[in-house]
Amino acid sequence: MDSMMDKIYLAIPLAPLFGAIIAGFFGAQIGRKGAHSVTILGVGISFILSLVALNHHVFNGAAAYNDSVYIWMVSDNIRFEVGFLVDNLTVMMMSVVTGVSLMVHIYTIGYMADDLHNWPKESLAGTNSYQRFFSYISLFTFSMLMLVMANNFMQLFFGWEAVGLVSYLLIGFWSVRPTAVYANLKAFLVNRVGDFGFILGIAAVVMYTGSLDYYDVFAKAESLSSQSMSIFSGTEWSVISVICILLFVGAMGKSAQIPLHVWLPDSMEGPTPISALIHAATMVTAGIFMVTRMSPLYEWSDAALSFIIVIGALTAFLMGLIGIVQNDIKRVVAYSTLSQLGYMTVALGASAYSAAVFHLMTHAFFKALLFLAAGSVIIAMHHEQDMRKMGGLKKYMPITYWTSLVGSLALIGFPGFSGFFSKDAIIEAVHHSNIPGHEFAYMAVLSGVFITAFYTFRMFFLVFHGEERMDQHTKEHLHETPWVVTLPLILLAIPSVFIGGFTIGDMLFGDYFGSAVYIAENHSGLAEVGKHFHGAWAFVEHAFAGPAIYLAALGVFSAWFIYMKQPDIATNMKNRFIYIYKLLDNKYYMDDINAFVFGGGSRTLGDRLWKVGDVTFIDGLLVNGSARLVGWFAGVTRRLQTGMLYHYAFAMIIGVLMLFAIGLIV
Repeated sequence: MDSMMDKIYLAIPLAPLFGAIIAGFFGAQIGRKGAHSVTILGVGISFILSLVALNHHVFNGAAAYNDSVYIWMVSDNIRFEVGFLVDNLTVMMMSVVTGVSLMVHIYTIGYMADDLHNWPKESLAGTNSYQRFFSYISLFTFSMLMLVMANNFMQLFFGWEAVGLVSYLLIGFWSVRPTAVYANLKAFLVNRVGDFGFILGIAAVVMYTGSLDYYDVFAKAESLSSQSMSIFSGTEWSVISVICILLFVGAMGKSAQIPLHVWLPDSMEGPTPISALIHAATMVTAGIFMVTRMSPLYEWSDAALSFIIVIGALTAFLMGLIGIVQNDIKRVVAYSTLSQLGYMTVALGASAYSAAVFHLMTHAFFKALLFLAAGSVIIAMHHEQDMRKMGGLKKYMPITYWTSLVGSLALIGFPGFSGFFSKDAIIEAVHHSNIPGHEFAYMAVLSGVFITAFYTFRMFFLVFHGEERMDQHTKEHLHETPWVVTLPLILLAIPSVFIGGFTIGDMLFGDYFGSAVYIAENHSGLAEVGKHFHGAWAFVEHAFAGPAIYLAALGVFSAWFIYMKQPDIATNMKNRFIYIYKLLDNKYYMDDINAFVFGGGSRTLGDRLWKVGDVTFIDGLLVNGSARLVGWFAGVTRRLQTGMLYHYAFAMIIGVLMLFAIGLIV
C-alpha cells in the first residue's frame, strides 16, 4: 500500500482501534479525560478520513479500490487475507458509522459522568468503568468498519463476530445487574444461531466457488444458479438459493428479524449510548449491508428474495404492534428499530437494495437522535424510564423537546423529512415489485405507517405533553441536560431533516452505487418508481396521491386524541381487548417459547449428556470401568504369580505343547 489513499483507507479502521487500546489498557493511567479524549480523537480522525474517501469516490469519481492488505495464508489455492473494497457503498457506510459513533462518543461524556453510582461500593467491577466504556464503543466502531470495508468473506466474518463480541460486552456492561447479564447472554446465544447459518453459507460459497474473494464469487454467480445440491436423499436444492438463504439467516440474527429478533429489545439493559450505537449505525445494520453487498448473488434466486421479503414484512408489522403497549421509553424506540429494520429487509427482498441502504442511512441519524433524546430525558428524570411517570417535560427541556420532535417526524415519514423519502421509496418499490410475496409485504409496510405514527407520538405526547406525573423531588430538579448531551442532539437533527431530500435523486434513481449494487432486468420495482421521479419536491407532492401520508396523519391524530384528550379510551380498549393486550405485552410469547423450547431443550440435552455421557459413560464406563477391569485382571494374574519354581516349569511345558499343537495344525 503506497499511495496516500491507501494509507487513508488503512487509517480509517485503525484510528478507533488505537483509541480503544489506549483507553482499555491504560485507562487507570490516563484517567477519564484522557480516555474520552483519545477515543474521540480516534473516531474523529476516522470520520474526517471517511469524508475524504467519500469525496474521492463520489465527487471525484474515483474507481472502486479492491486490494489485499495482508495475506494470512494460502491453503489449497484459497487465499485467507485482510483486504479492502472501497466503493460508493462502502464510503457511505463508513461516513454514517463514524459520524454517528462520533456523536455517541461526545454524548457519552455527559451520560456516563456519574457512572460510579451504578456500581455497588464493594464491587471492583466499577473500577475505571468510564474508561472501559469508551474503549468498548471505540472497539465497536473498529469492528463495524472492518466489516463494511471487507473485500472477502473471511474478513467479513471477522467483523461480523467482532461486533457480536463487543455488543456482548456493552449490553452487559452493568454486570452487577442480573437483567443485564441475562440480556447479553441472550444476545450472544441468539446470534450464535444466526451465525451458524452464516458460516454454513460461507462454507457453501467456498465449496462451490473455491474462493473467499467477493469479485471471484460474484463472477461465478450465474454458473451457481444452474447447479443443484442434494441435502436430503431424493431432493434437489438450488445451490445459489441455499447459499443466499443461509447467509440471510446470519442477517436475521444481526439485524434482528423474526424469529431471531428477541435479543434486541433486551439490549436496552446496556447504557443508552450503546443502545443508540447498536440500533443506529453498527450491529443491526450489518445484515442489511451484507445482503446489499451480496446483491450479485441474491439476484439469481427469487426463492431467497421471496423468503427475505416475507420475513421483513412480518417483522415490520408485528414488532410495530408491540411498540404500542410498551411503557419504557427506550423499549418503544427499540421496537421502532425492529420495525424499521423490517422495512429495510422488505426493500432487500424487493430487489430495492438502494432503497434499503438509503433508509439505513436516514434511519441511522434520526434513530440515534431518538435514542440520545430518550437518554437525555432519562438523565433529567434521575434514570426513570417509565413514560407513565413523566409528562409536561416540554417547558423544562426545550432542546430535547424540539430535537425529539424532529426525530419523531422523521421516523413517521413526515413529508420533507429524511425518513419520509426513504420510507416512501420502499413502500412504492414494494408496490411495483414482482417478487412472490410482495402483495403481503405491501400491506404490511402500509399498515406499519399508521402503527409507527401511533406509537411514536404516543411516546412523544406522554413524555413531553399533558400533566406532570413525576414525583415532587424529580420535578424540583428538572432542567435541560448539559451541552455534551444536547450538542449531539442538535447535530443529529440536521441530517434527520435534510439529508434525505438532498441525496434521494442520486442514491435511488441516479448512478450513485454503480457496480456496487447489481439488479437483474426482471426485478424492476425501484426502476418503475424512478420513472415518476422528477426531483425531491415533486416526490413530496406525489406522496399526497398515495395512502401512506394519510395513514401517518391518522396515527398522529389518534395518539393525540386518545392520550391527550380522552385517556379513558386507552384503558377501556385495554380492558376490552385484554387478550390481545396480553399477547402484545408478552411479545407473542416468543421469549417464553425460546426459553422453554430452546433454552429448556438445551438444558435438558446438557443434563442428559452430563448424566449419561459424562457420569455414566466417561466416568463410569471408561474411567472407573477401565480401573475396575485392570483391578480384576491384576487379581486374576496375581494368583498365577506364586513364586514356586515347579509352577513356572509346568507353565513352560504347557506353553511348548500348545505351540507344538498350533504348528501341527497350521
